[in-house]
Amino acid sequence: MYAIIDIETTGGKYNEEGITEIAIHKFDGMDIIDSFVSLVNPEKEIQPFVVNLTGINNKMLRNAPKFHEVAKRIVEITNDCVLVAHNTSFDYRILRTEFRRLGYDFDIPTLCTVELSKLLIPGLESYSLGKLCRNIGIPVSDRHRADGDALATVKLLKILLQKDKDKIIVKKTIKTGNKRDLSKKLLTILEDLPLDTGVFYLHKHNGDILYIGKGKNIKKEVNNIFLRTTNRCRSLLKEMSSISFDITGSELIAQLRFNDEIENHKPRFNNKTKSKIKFTNYSNKNMILIDKGRVVSEKSVILIENNDYQGFGYTDLKYQINDLDILKNIITNTNNHKDQNNTIISYLKHQTIEKIIRF
Repeated sequence: MYAIIDIETTGGKYNEEGITEIAIHKFDGMDIIDSFVSLVNPEKEIQPFVVNLTGINNKMLRNAPKFHEVAKRIVEITNDCVLVAHNTSFDYRILRTEFRRLGYDFDIPTLCTVELSKLLIPGLESYSLGKLCRNIGIPVSDRHRADGDALATVKLLKILLQKDKDKIIVKKTIKTGNKRDLSKKLLTILEDLPLDTGVFYLHKHNGDILYIGKGKNIKKEVNNIFLRTTNRCRSLLKEMSSISFDITGSELIAQLRFNDEIENHKPRFNNKTKSKIKFTNYSNKNMILIDKGRVVSEKSVILIENNDYQGFGYTDLKYQINDLDILKNIITNTNNHKDQNNTIISYLKHQTIEKIIRF
């Protein structure tokens, strides 16, 4: 679970800034499940350049709650979460400073979308939130206001989660626990799993991936594993401590993601797959395959360029598909071209997708 945060401040001397606005969105990897947005009375003057940047002035904050009045809500919405921000060192420092003034030690794991973006979307000229969002086609409203920037960061994190082949982000959310405590949690784990199409990961207590699976119904597939009685499966469940998952919406993308993840992580409890024969050519060497996404408003996209699979992604805006440069920044690339081309051609022979754009 993630708490995506953005804070606006008065400006001023280091560690003497006051919060003027805060937005926090609790995000489960797919949807926002709780939100807190509020102006905050910093009990000090706002620097003129900050007023010009944010539009927030002293008069607006006169009747706003003071930090101690919203502190409890901040603790509640961030409980058991990883704190995520664009330049987390700033937002986390400001929060810790404010809580320290109240005599409370605010301590929470963090992730920075600036650092993650540099790792997962390399080669961009700038990683400021505004320029980064333009490069990947994320619309930003109310720039330099807490809620507008926080919502843009939510959308950014959603793309970064899709592109995170090494599961850096997910492993950060897995708490180190006792590897023997699974038997008490099996039913609870099943209750929290979705009925959607996707890929799932069985983790060791330290976050390492033991097994990767896929299916039209993630919950059903995991339950089938829990019911197996083979020695191999018993050994797997004995070592397993938690489960994470990626909803894909599209069955084709579930297969592609599964192939990539097996190749990337080589989980100990997955059977080794045999190499496939060389694929035949696509019907058109440059194509964008469009199919259903993870939610109704979204579409999945697969890019074929020069008769070769480039990667997949998700979009809810037409111009993200029409602009090839933006699309290339959104998609998750692959090194497993040969097998993935086979998978796509085989799927298209037997199944239908919503749309094919040839270019």
